Amino acid sequence: MRRILLVMLSALALAPMAHAGTPKDTLVIAVPLDGIISFDPAESFETVSNSSLRNVYQTLAEPNKDDPQKLSPLLARSWQQGETPHSLIFNLNPDARFVSGNPVTAQDVIFSLTRAVKLNKAPSFILGEFGWTPDNIDSQFTALNDHQLEIRWPAQIGQDLALRLLTAPVSSVVDSKTALQHASNNDTGNGWLKTHSAGSGAFSIKQFVPLQALVLEANPHAAPQPHLKRVLLKGVADPGTRRLLVQQGDVDVAYQLGPDQIAALKSDANVRIDAFPSSLVYYLGFNTKNAQQPALGNPALWQAARWLVDYDSIANQLLKGQYRIHQSFLPDGFDGALNTTPFHYDVSKAKAILKDGGIAPGTHIALTVVNQPPYIDVAQALQASFAKADVNLDIQPVAESELWSKMRGRDFQSIFIYWGADYIDPNTNASAFAYNVPGGSKTLAWRVGWDIPALSAETRKAAGESDAAQRRALYTHLQTEVQQSSPFVTILQGAQQVAVRKNLSNVKQGIGVSMLLLDEVQK
Repeated sequence: MRRILLVMLSALALAPMAHAGTPKDTLVIAVPLDGIISFDPAESFETVSNSSLRNVYQTLAEPNKDDPQKLSPLLARSWQQGETPHSLIFNLNPDARFVSGNPVTAQDVIFSLTRAVKLNKAPSFILGEFGWTPDNIDSQFTALNDHQLEIRWPAQIGQDLALRLLTAPVSSVVDSKTALQHASNNDTGNGWLKTHSAGSGAFSIKQFVPLQALVLEANPHAAPQPHLKRVLLKGVADPGTRRLLVQQGDVDVAYQLGPDQIAALKSDANVRIDAFPSSLVYYLGFNTKNAQQPALGNPALWQAARWLVDYDSIANQLLKGQYRIHQSFLPDGFDGALNTTPFHYDVSKAKAILKDGGIAPGTHIALTVVNQPPYIDVAQALQASFAKADVNLDIQPVAESELWSKMRGRDFQSIFIYWGADYIDPNTNASAFAYNVPGGSKTLAWRVGWDIPALSAETRKAAGESDAAQRRALYTHLQTEVQQSSPFVTILQGAQQVAVRKNLSNVKQGIGVSMLLLDEVQK
């Protein structure tokens, strides 16, 4: 019966639905799936895959659903200081079980954090905040018994930041027995976990067909049990088609709709538009190390670009209020977020800056963007406004997974994309935008080739500061420096707007990079 069910679900995902209405025990979501690279928590760093991980795996603690500035227990029932201020002892829930039925143990926690550091994939820099490296990670843990462990770290960060780092998806706890059963060439299961799961969350990955469908099935050992038996993420590349599917009742939820699709659905009696706070900030970045276009490393280009963005037109006319103007790297909702907006559209000022900086008229810059809304729409607006200062942006739309690959390999000239918080603390974005040291992690600052030893030192100082007022002041200064003169031009922050069929209830979403909290949705 299960095999037949999977075949039916795959057929549903791979072909257009012919009849309106979805099964009562199944949530069907229309969303582009071209950004997925891996579902391994040690490797996944893209929106849809990371969002799915939060429903498939669990961390020791999590942001409180009602107040994300606070932390709530998850796999750990409690914690206390260890032998030093740079250590914590965690007391695990003895009843927690992986989807395999195996108990969650201290050894699984140690295995998961150790393998993430040693695999050294894209999100490993988050765990690098602890001062953990492949060389020292084996000495950072002690299993006191099967359900209690001590975690230590050499970096000068406090216990509060340490706890928040442990809420990031890369800190998810993996079933070590299952992962090692599927290991190949000493990869600790990475090849298998790219398309499978071994977690203790409300759901597990039952089937993944690249670009087409992701099927999640309720974990029989989850407590409490989710209200739905399964969730189907149906890969739909075209936003207009996503709108039609939710309007017809062929899907329950539609993501990544443009302003025109949202406007068309607001009058539909069977669909509502739910808006959720989002930590995503959208920025234009210049690759200063690109040898083909030396102008990218010229601070005059960065400064002029700040005056060539028509912020008001993009936010309020083009995107019709879905996003708001935001010009600093910390999103609203985070402690210490800078809400000043010192830049506006001023072609004359930009031209003068370009001339004084020696940027030749007619300069061509390739602009890489995701081939989905709002990226294409914003890219075209930027192309038009930059052209008035005789700077030509050549738009290169690509699939989201290709964009991430280009970013991580510095294979781009300029880029318009988002950054989302990995955990609820100012350090999550500061360590991305304002930190780059030789031999360190490949942060956003590294990806654009921005050499900033002084700013990097200040970022580390802020991470280790325990006084709340002083810490806030440090982050204000970091944001101001990046806002005023850097290869990053932050433009927008947006609430996540999602089209939802009105028969759904208890529809919630966190402020981090996430989709719905699938374990809470009811039909």
